[in-house]
Amino acid sequence: MSTNRLKFAGAGLLAAFALLLSSSAMAAGWPPMNMPEGVTEISREVYGLHMMMLIICAVIGALVFIIMLASIILHRKSRGAEPAKWHESTSVEIIWTVIPFMILVAVAIPATATLVKMEDTSGAEMTVKITGYQWNWHYDYLDHDIEFFSNLDADSTRAYQLGSDLSPLDVEYYLLNVDEPMVIPTNTRVRLLLTAGDVIHAWWVPEFALKKDAIPGFINEMWVNVEEPGIYRGQCAELCGRGHAFMPVVVIAKEPAEFEAWVAERTDTE
Repeated sequence: MSTNRLKFAGAGLLAAFALLLSSSAMAAGWPPMNMPEGVTEISREVYGLHMMMLIICAVIGALVFIIMLASIILHRKSRGAEPAKWHESTSVEIIWTVIPFMILVAVAIPATATLVKMEDTSGAEMTVKITGYQWNWHYDYLDHDIEFFSNLDADSTRAYQLGSDLSPLDVEYYLLNVDEPMVIPTNTRVRLLLTAGDVIHAWWVPEFALKKDAIPGFINEMWVNVEEPGIYRGQCAELCGRGHAFMPVVVIAKEPAEFEAWVAERTDTE
């Protein structure tokens, strides 16, 4: 590789790095690019695993590219480098087999522990059955006399139609709002049973680190324990037909006393 080519490549790398730095400032108003840390114990563990893997991959990638660039620059033909006259190295093969194996084991242990915890629905304090349909959700509180359908809100429904006088840009939480949100208490272990009445759907709330398929004829289960009151939004994450984009998930987590008041109000009106 000639000196001019090396200078050109170096200038290109510096320009790309400068562009990356400037774009970070431009992105100040963008939504977060990383996965959310969430509001549950599981979501924080998943976030920790994600960041650990990201750091490991970044370090490995940096080391590989540093070695590659050093080899290209220091052992180029213009410097009179001659190719090595060796065929194989048992030591090198052992090293590049053992090190990745150790990294995988180190990652697999905490990941397996988190997966086991995610699947353990024992000790639930209440249960909600969630049924996916084309294209809405049905919530059935098995411990209370409450059930309802959750549909896309009226403004989003109106805005996405052709010839509508309402622009999607004028609708807050466009395609991410519903007419009847799911309500659960905070600091309560809630068991979720998932199924479907027609095709495969998937119930997903990023801040809970939960996503599981709702399959006709089957019952899948998972659990959530939300620690902070608030409104949490998600979507159907399984392509389920023409209206797939129009079945959001909205969960309102209330303090236990407020949740009991909501239950009493819903029970009185139904």
